[in-house]
Amino acid sequence: MELYLDSANLKEIEEGFKLGFLNGLTTTPTFMQREGVTDIDGTIVKLSKIVPVLQIEALGNTAEEVLKEAERQLKLGLDPKKTVFKIPVSLEGVRACKMLRDKGYLVNVHLVYTLQQAYMAMQAGATYVCPLVGRLQDQGHDALALVEQCVNAVEYYGYDTKIMFSSVRTTEHVRNAINIGVHTITVPLKILKSLTDNNFTQLGTDQFITDTRLMTIRVREAINGVNPVVAADTRLTDAIIKMTEYGFGAVTVTNPDGSVKGVFTDGDLRRLLSKDRDMLSKKMSDLTYKSPISIDSEVLLNEAAAIFKKTSVDTILVTNGGKPVGMLDIQDLKG
Repeated sequence: MELYLDSANLKEIEEGFKLGFLNGLTTTPTFMQREGVTDIDGTIVKLSKIVPVLQIEALGNTAEEVLKEAERQLKLGLDPKKTVFKIPVSLEGVRACKMLRDKGYLVNVHLVYTLQQAYMAMQAGATYVCPLVGRLQDQGHDALALVEQCVNAVEYYGYDTKIMFSSVRTTEHVRNAINIGVHTITVPLKILKSLTDNNFTQLGTDQFITDTRLMTIRVREAINGVNPVVAADTRLTDAIIKMTEYGFGAVTVTNPDGSVKGVFTDGDLRRLLSKDRDMLSKKMSDLTYKSPISIDSEVLLNEAAAIFKKTSVDTILVTNGGKPVGMLDIQDLKG
């Protein structure tokens, strides 16, 4: 199934065609007017150099006028093998379609709302026939049935015509088009970008990235550089100020030789104050510490993940040669 982008927004078009596999671009005078285009010919020429195939409007009150307009646009420098002229369906429109096709030009007969209109376009040799699904559904019609009937007509009668599913409003429309078996679909960028979205896919991808990180990144590479440290003779109030300055809920207390004496946390402070309001006048060396949960900075994050799981803590002291070099937060595992 050919995939076209439906737009006149240059940024959207450049973004969409970076994918590298879109078959072409459909656009309309209405799209261009909304985008503030004032030089239609200049815009058409610019777009023709960006996209593989450009589908543009060729308007006229008679078939001869449509043909004249198409040939005028080709003289702008468009490649007839990469330009599809869109013609609204009408008796003059299908006559114009026949005239353009006899000259070897590509034609999309569009604004199709009935099977009879589609049949006339196919019979005139249209390269594309384009029912507008969203607009039909807005009017309460069974648009999907019409598209399916058009596809069946192409296959039953052997017309050399592609049915284009257009006026796409939702991702469900794209699924409908695939199930019906249309030959071409033209999709707004917003819908196009959402076609690969799925929450479970994102969760799986995130898990793969996290697990790879655990197996390849060392603890020293994951810590964020926050390393509040105070000497054992520091007053408790100064240690609290240090924790506040770093925006961290813990501070490492070191012995005179730089080795770790213990880790003091917000939780420790609350517990001590609930028992003794005079604690704030004491030094860190006056307190007792449990052996801190620590990890060597050179091991892989895999080992840190195991410690987090086993101990249910949120932060682990990171050491190198027995001296504190930082804190590893559980969120650091995800990067």
